[in-house]
Amino acid sequence: MNAQSDFARDLAMKTDEVLRVELEVFRREHRDLDDAIRALQERGTADQLTLQRLKKKKLLLKDRIALIEDRLTPDIIA
Repeated sequence: MNAQSDFARDLAMKTDEVLRVELEVFRREHRDLDDAIRALQERGTADQLTLQRLKKKKLLLKDRIALIEDRLTPDIIA
């Protein structure tokens, strides 16, 4: 199993209140990573491997945010 599927499985056991808190933490981390990536690119001080790792972590957070939002947003039946 990968970390993302473990996360999705753990998601089912958490309350909405816990998920809302995690959602805000993940959103903040995502913004911080975005700022860090931008700053490193502007300064030209980051090597490509570092940027690649930061971008991968940012993408993982984006996926986790989407999973939590899907869980918290009820399906609308048309």
